[in-house]
Amino acid sequence: MKIAVMGYGTIGSGVVEVLRINHEKIARRAGEEVEVKYILDLRDFPGDPMEDKIVHDYKIIVEDPEIGIVVETMGGVEPAYTFVKAMLEAGKQVATSNKNLVAAKGAGLIAIAREHGVNFQFEASVGGGIPIIRPLNKCLTADEIEEISGILNGTTNYMLTKMTDEGADFDAVLKDAQEKGYAEKDPTADIKGYDPCRKIAILTSLVCGKQVDFEDIYCEGITEITPTDIQYAKAMGRSVKLLASSRKEGDSYSCMVAPFLLPDSHPLCGVNDVFNGIFVHGNVLGDAMFYGSGAGKLPTASAVVADVVDMVKHQHTNIYIDWKPEKMELIDYKESTNAFFVRTSSKKQDIENAFGAVSYIEAGVAGETAFTTEIMTEKEFEEKSAQIELINRIRLG
Repeated sequence: MKIAVMGYGTIGSGVVEVLRINHEKIARRAGEEVEVKYILDLRDFPGDPMEDKIVHDYKIIVEDPEIGIVVETMGGVEPAYTFVKAMLEAGKQVATSNKNLVAAKGAGLIAIAREHGVNFQFEASVGGGIPIIRPLNKCLTADEIEEISGILNGTTNYMLTKMTDEGADFDAVLKDAQEKGYAEKDPTADIKGYDPCRKIAILTSLVCGKQVDFEDIYCEGITEITPTDIQYAKAMGRSVKLLASSRKEGDSYSCMVAPFLLPDSHPLCGVNDVFNGIFVHGNVLGDAMFYGSGAGKLPTASAVVADVVDMVKHQHTNIYIDWKPEKMELIDYKESTNAFFVRTSSKKQDIENAFGAVSYIEAGVAGETAFTTEIMTEKEFEEKSAQIELINRIRLG
């Protein structure tokens, strides 16, 4: 099986490396050898062992009948979408790690693949090296998945772990994450929560079989989390985690990305550093947890190559994926319910006038009062919190 890799950056070079390191085992499991014939990139790579395989025009790959599988690791929606669509229409199977592409165009590309009797697979687009998409599509198809909740971004999880362990502030841990290569030069997609938002949109689309647009999901990042919040969390026996969650409610879903205060007993509370954890609840399965390296060159490349092996074994057979372009209308996040941890400079009488019965939290912080609320809708919380001087609020998990 001759394949092409589009994009020779971190993940693309990782795919080539995984194919080299585990060459014999991959050939045994796939039933035939897998060989890289082309690498598409704008750049040249003088001195690289794969230098002679570099091409700059995607049409060379489209028009080569020897290429059966294409790996897309370019990132972004365009030109990746144009290139992938052309590959599928030419009867070539495609594996991708590109969450932006899958979140925006996944349903359409699945339909094009089905129409041409090939496959479009994207295990590595969510959770890096953690298997989650294949389990949802295959192992858990007998279940009604009622909830998915996960730590789906290694960068922010590393930063929150560092803030918790060292008491460092946000700017300091962001700089550290960038120096270690965990955060991009422009970290917006991570720290604002856009990255896990796309991932939970993909998972929810697979669960409900319809298109969930990530733009419709309420999204908060970790930019407002301070060392004082962490101090209170410790006093409460909790940890701050950025969660992406999706819950079935009637015929629709309630989705959100936001920081939560999780109790030490919660299965996701022990997921630290750059690791990811995905908690799934099915109506017959009950609870299951998926844990591992959620990012990184080789873990992500491992998931891409697993898709390649699956495709080699399913040549001329479309593996059905239930994800139609029809849009799923999500429940307005203001109707979702949570309990809240609140910090305020208001007096206790004003707090109780607004919220009624609350539980006060002491953490040795001067000049403010902290408390937790009863469970209420997001809309109710907004109305009540408008009556006090709000410093910060974090939802309780």
